[in-house]
Amino acid sequence: MHIALATVALVLSGAVASEPAQPAKPNATPAPAAAPAADPATATRGDTVALTDGSRIVAPIIKENRETIWLDLGHTVIELPRTRIDAITRAVQQEESDGTRSTDMFRSNGTLPERTPKELSKQFGEGVIMVSTPGGLGSGFIIHPDGFAITNAHVIQGETKLRATMFRQSSTAGGAVDLRREVIEDVEIIAVNDHVDLALIKLKPQDGKPFPIVFVENTDDLAPGQEVFAIGAPLGLERTLSTGVVATKARSFEGMSYIQTTAQINPGNSGGPLFNIRGEVIGVTNMKIPLGEGIGFAIPARYVRDFIRNRDAFAYDKNTPNSGHKYFSPPGRTDFGTPDTLKDTSN
Repeated sequence: MHIALATVALVLSGAVASEPAQPAKPNATPAPAAAPAADPATATRGDTVALTDGSRIVAPIIKENRETIWLDLGHTVIELPRTRIDAITRAVQQEESDGTRSTDMFRSNGTLPERTPKELSKQFGEGVIMVSTPGGLGSGFIIHPDGFAITNAHVIQGETKLRATMFRQSSTAGGAVDLRREVIEDVEIIAVNDHVDLALIKLKPQDGKPFPIVFVENTDDLAPGQEVFAIGAPLGLERTLSTGVVATKARSFEGMSYIQTTAQINPGNSGGPLFNIRGEVIGVTNMKIPLGEGIGFAIPARYVRDFIRNRDAFAYDKNTPNSGHKYFSPPGRTDFGTPDTLKDTSN
């Protein structure tokens, strides 16, 4: 249902005409005592939608997609195109109870609404990290409040001293949001699977607070043309966001299938998340075609889920940096003649 914004402002401001007071009737029965006021702490909280014309609407968002949001005003529902919205301040961030499933070490949520990359980066950007080693750097993302994170195996290959950089959001007195750089020097390698190019690491909490996390998709619901975006640190440029679509959901390389995407993937993006427009991680970015533009690849989330569930099989051993097992290709033939043992010497 469409309602003019002027009407909405009138409703929200509480501008309702009051009826004239009626004279008291003699010997009238006393009015019952007024009900106690609702506790503000338990009152329904609404999302604040700032419009491009400077006005604001405070009401719960009950549905949304990339083009439109729907607000519940109590007596009616209004529909607002995102082109008329300047910013949205949500009263309550996504909680675990709202469709979140905790599966072993990672979490998924199939009820997340579609949103713009701008909104999603604000909500989940804190869960994306930059992983640094003495030999280079890459990206990663946190999957558990205790600090467990995923990155590429090649980002940490042969290294034992890791450092993670994250950016926490904090609000100023004026309501603005600042990003605070936080460097974590104590990073432990938990498991490494070189075959699928995945590594599980653990960040040590600095202040005892839980880490921000991202959700891992649990359905593998992908299709060519689906909008996606990547966040990482290409060439060390942290907090870089690139958008694109799924070019194909299954591109085969060396016995594995990868998500091919047009989102820009560059050195430094390795290990970072590839999100869908609901904010779920659908893949781990890990490579691109060197001489091609817009031809990047990501490891599908199903490999990530399997790696996490079977992490004990790939447990890291500091005495064997390449654990678990890595099988090298046999050497090629240098002599293409007939081996002497197979020659017929009877003639």
